[in-house]
Amino acid sequence: MAKDTLLLRVKGLAKTFPNGAVALRGVTFDIEPGKVHGLLGANGAGKSTLIKILCGAIRATAGEMDWKGQPIRLPAGPRAANDLGIATIHQHVPLVPTLSVLENIFLSDGGLSRQNRQYMVRYRALCDRIGYHLDPDAIVSDLPIGQRQMVAILTALISGAELIIMDEPTASLASEERELVYRMVRQLSRQEGKAILFVSHFLDEVVDLTDHVTVIRDGRVVLEAETSDLDEAKIAEAIVGREVATLERLGHARPAHASAMEQPLLELRSLASPGRFAPMSLKLAAGEVLGIAGLLGSGRSEVVHAIFGADPQATGEVLLDGRRLPRSTAASVRAGLALVPEDRMRQGLVPGFEIWRNTTLPALDSVSWMGLVPLRDKETGRGQAAIDRLKIKAESPEVLVSELSGGNAQKTTIGKWLFSDVKLFLLDEPTAGIDIGAKTDILKLVRALAEAGKAIIIVSSEFEELLAVSDRVIVLRDGKVAAERLGHDTSEQELVLLAGGEDPVAGTEKRAGTSGTMGRS
Repeated sequence: MAKDTLLLRVKGLAKTFPNGAVALRGVTFDIEPGKVHGLLGANGAGKSTLIKILCGAIRATAGEMDWKGQPIRLPAGPRAANDLGIATIHQHVPLVPTLSVLENIFLSDGGLSRQNRQYMVRYRALCDRIGYHLDPDAIVSDLPIGQRQMVAILTALISGAELIIMDEPTASLASEERELVYRMVRQLSRQEGKAILFVSHFLDEVVDLTDHVTVIRDGRVVLEAETSDLDEAKIAEAIVGREVATLERLGHARPAHASAMEQPLLELRSLASPGRFAPMSLKLAAGEVLGIAGLLGSGRSEVVHAIFGADPQATGEVLLDGRRLPRSTAASVRAGLALVPEDRMRQGLVPGFEIWRNTTLPALDSVSWMGLVPLRDKETGRGQAAIDRLKIKAESPEVLVSELSGGNAQKTTIGKWLFSDVKLFLLDEPTAGIDIGAKTDILKLVRALAEAGKAIIIVSSEFEELLAVSDRVIVLRDGKVAAERLGHDTSEQELVLLAGGEDPVAGTEKRAGTSGTMGRS
């Protein structure tokens, strides 16, 4: 490839952290203008470290960089990267939650009045350009994670960057938002000549969207090829270093016995949240996995948060083992509920804590003397047990969770509940941003927990995953239950149609065998 046709050339990039951990071992690759370059690898392969170096968040140990054919210094900070023409959309959206959409997008311009006409004109022109409109005065903390991700994308586009790094931009988005991102990526690269470094665990979108693919494993480039020469199987094999089997259905695909429904582990009685979801009633047996399917804004995440007692506006009743739960997260934890939230870094973990400290938070009494004096050996032992059981890629339990890759952080979020007396697991997008190998591990863990008698409610944008583990699936649309299906008696296509507002079987909402366990008020 001719040097003068490149936008970016990275040569021999290496990174060793002060604790001795080696993240990158001489990574070299090129990025052309007007092309979408896929960057893939398992959790812990070094992708996040590479991105942090390119956007100036951390310094490389070694390596060189050419920009538009000229050797330059690697960015020494985020502002240096922005000035160079590199914008990054991070996996964990770095927005100011108390500011509006408009204020976040133009934050780098300093003080900003919401009434500033100049910014409003630019904002509306950008929205018109990409075909996506969001209330500029909406406070970011009030937005669901998918819309926060769109704000981050708009922020990158407004900067006029020549290279846009997208780190898992679709991991938290529903299908319609994903299509919007795809359309934006194609427009930016093909029509506007932007270079896109696209990081994703979704192999189908990588094959469909990118022009070139780089796969890194254990800090080294193991595959560099034109996308047209690859398929999903070849990419998956390069990522994990072995052939990967297609995701299989792991669920028993059987309805709960009538006796279990007479005395269910969980019962919802007209549970509702004004403006979020309509009243719903359901029963869930011990050992059963219930999947919740729905598009962004359907109310799927809001339901699990209301069950957990995290929605003070919720009405109705939540009963566990026949006992009504107070509307309190602390009471829910004491009763045996565990929530693995979609936004793991803001709600699921304490980023400044080590792995061991995070994994001991739900059950401090079990790692202390008389509940007062911490027993350090037990605490670190708990962290090491989580690392071993969930295959968390970390040097030791002393590693801060903020230093983990996205997938390993998610495993830690799940791991902290495995040592408590949990009866019901509420899993909200538990595999978002997780590589193909770790994804299967977590789905197998879901079934193992069910086999151990735990009840599980799992929310996922990936309907294939719901079908892999769920005994039953309910479909939410516009905050209402649109349908219920047995796991073995439906398909990914049918769930997509139901979630999007079409009933594949005219005149029917439920199939035989599902009545009596689910109702709407």
